[in-house]
Amino acid sequence: MESFSVLSDGNVKSSEEDWLTAVMPLLKVLSLTIIGLVLAHPKLQVLTKATFRLLSKLVFVLFLPCLIFTQLGQSITLENFILWWFIPVNVVISTAVGCILGYLVAIICRPPPQFFRFTIIMTAFGNTGNLPLAIVGSVCHSRKHPFGPNCHTNGVSYVSFAQWVAVILVYTLVYHMMEPPLEYYEIVEEGDEIEEVNANDLSRPLLVEAEWPGMEDKETEHCKTPLIARVFASLSNISQSTIPDVGSLQEGGPNSPKSIRCLVEPKVVRKIRIVAEQTPIQHILQPPTVASLLAIIIGMVPQLKSFVFDYDAPLSFITDSLSILAGAAVPFVLLILGGMLAEGPLESKLGIRTVIGIIVARLLILPLIGIGITLLAGKMNFLVPGDLMYRFVILLQYTTPSAILLGAIASVRGYAVSEASALLFWQHVFAVFSLSLYIIIYYNLVLPYV
Repeated sequence: MESFSVLSDGNVKSSEEDWLTAVMPLLKVLSLTIIGLVLAHPKLQVLTKATFRLLSKLVFVLFLPCLIFTQLGQSITLENFILWWFIPVNVVISTAVGCILGYLVAIICRPPPQFFRFTIIMTAFGNTGNLPLAIVGSVCHSRKHPFGPNCHTNGVSYVSFAQWVAVILVYTLVYHMMEPPLEYYEIVEEGDEIEEVNANDLSRPLLVEAEWPGMEDKETEHCKTPLIARVFASLSNISQSTIPDVGSLQEGGPNSPKSIRCLVEPKVVRKIRIVAEQTPIQHILQPPTVASLLAIIIGMVPQLKSFVFDYDAPLSFITDSLSILAGAAVPFVLLILGGMLAEGPLESKLGIRTVIGIIVARLLILPLIGIGITLLAGKMNFLVPGDLMYRFVILLQYTTPSAILLGAIASVRGYAVSEASALLFWQHVFAVFSLSLYIIIYYNLVLPYV
């Protein structure tokens, strides 16, 4: 009896330690976020909105690229590049599954018609960058994590390796899905003045530009118009007289090479080409993406890697300096997140039923589907054998709230800006509880069996 009692006490103690090990990293994330919230609180205003915007630019341009370059460059090799193939593929899978869930939410919850596509994209596209990096950094800072000695390097590398796919999806699929609906687009007459966007306008919510500072410089002539709808209007029953002229999208006179080419091209091909030309694919080359590409190129060439990343490499003093700067990335990301949440939610016309539907689908249902996909991928030998961090990052791609970058895209497109801000606010509030729940589930029920 005594031995059974000791064994029982040991099991209870072990179970409590497992729960504490799972929750502790998220408590650290929450603590830093609360500090940022307090610093930005309107009654205190220790740090102003202008300061938080400056911090956002520093993270985006300096700290985050340094973190990605130093960690991904050290761990990537040609063999790993091939071995890690499922991580970027999983971003596409999670987005596709999220689109299906978002469509079901839109059908069931019936948001206002102008927010139908918005509901789908806010359910589909999760945060695959800053928040997973913060969670991985916090997890690896704990003593009793199950991810081995290279926890932080591997975790940051896996998250960074997936980012280029996420960025491509943002500037193609998400960008066009977030265009203003044609039925609700107000045409500006020639005599009317268009209000200019002030780059230093502090009235714009911090939440809609935290992951894309300086977005006002990326706005183009047609970014706030229903481009696809008006280009393909001739294929539908919509009257061409009710929409802006598409001819302004085509350069050159009647005898120009472009004009001659358009005479030969089929109508549908020409319209697809016009949409492709107006897709801001050039914005993919942002500092974090450039850092990822450089790290992959240098890491896959052994001679370059030994010249830059080895302990006694000639350029080791540069990588050491970048590593020092990289250490500031995660704390500042969480402080900025707290500053964003301090602003509170804006007014939204989305409807409480749709907001709850998106939160439930994104934070509760999608992670369950992600568990099933990860278990299936493990049985099909798609995952790196014996690497728990690899599995953990894949599971996180289904667990995080909607990407904050969606708020920036909404602002650039001039579509559902306040709705995006309010929804992102409530998602991140409830993500505290959903992430706690699922990290406990991953630690105790999923990772031991994948």
